[in-house]
Amino acid sequence: MSLSDEIQEAIGAHGLWKGRLHTAIETGSCKFTVASVAQDSQCAFGKFLYSNADPAIRNSAHWRTCLDLHSKFHQSAARVLQLALTGNKVAAKKEMDPQSEFFRLSRTLTAAMLKWRETST
Repeated sequence: MSLSDEIQEAIGAHGLWKGRLHTAIETGSCKFTVASVAQDSQCAFGKFLYSNADPAIRNSAHWRTCLDLHSKFHQSAARVLQLALTGNKVAAKKEMDPQSEFFRLSRTLTAAMLKWRETST
């Protein structure tokens, strides 16, 4: 799969997490655990980031930026999920609003991935 395709799939997959987190907030349940969500190396994009041996990719400022933001995104998503699974709907919803760290990280990660994708084609 090309770098552009990897990034495009990652953008979609990470976008799905907003929906999963909203569902978890409303239902108090999720098929994923907080610990698994916190692991940024387990999703497809994380596996791509950590396992890619291509020096042109690993030495890229885009790779380093996305690696850092991706890790922070997973940590933030895990915090939201923890609140949702413990029934703290108000706090979990606040963590999802447009002024939240999760929202900022999601937006910043997506922008960084798009910029990387644009430079890869």
